[in-house]
Amino acid sequence: DADVADAVTEDNLDASVAFAKSMAARLNAVVAITGAIDLVADEKTCYVIRNGRPEMGKITGTGCMLGAVCACCLAAAPAFEAAVSACVLLGVAGERAETPRGSGTFFVNLMDELSTLDGRTVFLSQHTEEYHLENA
Repeated sequence: DADVADAVTEDNLDASVAFAKSMAARLNAVVAITGAIDLVADEKTCYVIRNGRPEMGKITGTGCMLGAVCACCLAAAPAFEAAVSACVLLGVAGERAETPRGSGTFFVNLMDELSTLDGRTVFLSQHTEEYHLENA
């Protein structure tokens, strides 16, 4: 996992977006950087996704869950759209899984929420934007 110093924040968002786009160009791939703020980029476009809960970074398995959700989305959409969709789906499920009970309950709630999400809920709950660098 990345160090806390590597986290995407509002303060380093421009630099993080530039890094994601350059890495995507270098690898000729779609790049996803996840955390409190998720980035999904190819060499030309970057989406910023602001869904999820801090607890998601404190339990084991959310990265694996994201990989599985991304694979499912790839069955229905091109790579870029699949990665954005997967980050949004898991983030919205995480927000809906919030609980004061603890990380074990949160994890179970996260799986339950992910398995019961519907399109309307995701559409109304997503916080995504195409991000444009000021000097690009």
